[in-house]
Amino acid sequence: MESVQAIKQRFEIIGNDPKLNRAIEKAIQVAPTDISVLVTGESGVGKESIPKIIHSLSHRKHGKYIAVNCGAIPEGTIDSELFGHEKGSFTGATSTREGYFEVADGGTIFLDEVGELPLTTQVRLLRVLENGEFIKVGSSQVQKTNVRIVAATNVNMQEAIEKGKFREDLYYRLSTVEISLPPLRERKDDIHLLFRKFASDFAHKYKMPPIKLDDNAVQYLIKYRWSGNIRQLRNVAEQISVLETNRDITAATLASYLPMESSTLPSVIGKKPESDFSSEREILYKILFDMKSDLNDLKKLTLDLLQNGNAKNVQESNKTLIQRIYGQKEDSEIPFEESLNAIPVQERHQQEEFDDDDDQNYLFAETVEEEDSLRLDEKEIELIKKALERNKGKRKAAADELGISERTLYRKIKQFDL
Repeated sequence: MESVQAIKQRFEIIGNDPKLNRAIEKAIQVAPTDISVLVTGESGVGKESIPKIIHSLSHRKHGKYIAVNCGAIPEGTIDSELFGHEKGSFTGATSTREGYFEVADGGTIFLDEVGELPLTTQVRLLRVLENGEFIKVGSSQVQKTNVRIVAATNVNMQEAIEKGKFREDLYYRLSTVEISLPPLRERKDDIHLLFRKFASDFAHKYKMPPIKLDDNAVQYLIKYRWSGNIRQLRNVAEQISVLETNRDITAATLASYLPMESSTLPSVIGKKPESDFSSEREILYKILFDMKSDLNDLKKLTLDLLQNGNAKNVQESNKTLIQRIYGQKEDSEIPFEESLNAIPVQERHQQEEFDDDDDQNYLFAETVEEEDSLRLDEKEIELIKKALERNKGKRKAAADELGISERTLYRKIKQFDL
């Protein structure tokens, strides 16, 4: 059995972090078996190295090794890619095709980003793990395969299971042994080692002297969060190697290549997405509350008119109220009689018959009901327009002010053709 140090040299793995060493030790231990392995860790931590180690140390090392990025294959074709298809099984299937599980028979398949697999494909994969059987797309013939599966993911599998995006039984079949790789920010002693290795590689590649960090730059490098992990560190080393004429790099120069917010802002963990249902319910509550206020004001105005009988006096004493209810501007001189014309025809007829009806409370209840049904959409449109105007057309800010999601606001804008 090869040592951890020998494996690092063989696969060019840089670092002495205890968590990294433990992950490599576990890979060495499970390699001679056919146990399924799940590699977990953030994007960019180097998960692809573990399945290569496992394959090279297994009895399948002379068989095929196929790496499949599940997140990069469209949902409509992933079953065909993995399991193959028969001629004529779908449009464009002009010939029979072997899938990865058929081609890699006797070898190892690395399923990267396995958390992105569609649920229908997960069912097929579970069957392969349980009894080594699969069926090509468009076929009814059961075929056998003998492959070792190593999977990797950067998503929280327990959360995916709770949300119904990943099958729990498949998770437990894949994660017979789970190997977790630490993020770069937890390997602080390895960060400068990796940077120097990348700087040396790029100096050789581009035939120029290697870049060097001063003490302050080294400290800045170590304290940075590195959300993109090793992949981000490598990209930064390459950019500086190519663009900087001065090969002595200061902290200020290094900082100019790194987004400041990534090193200072904490990540948001466990934030639940806003529910469309609750958002729409909140805006309806606002609309109904405003309608209730308007109806109370309208009732007061109508009673004043009936009691005083003088439209001009009512208009003067309730000028502000009339302007708000009927949408007049403060400097408008529209006569009160024209304001009344803004009332729907059916409601106006009901008010004209008010004196002939002994049951005044019943008639007013009917008027309020008609107002309810006619003004609901108008109030919603009015709120959305005001929010958009106040935020200068910025949908995200307007949605925040209304208490709804940006997606819900966009749907409302399309619905009302605003």
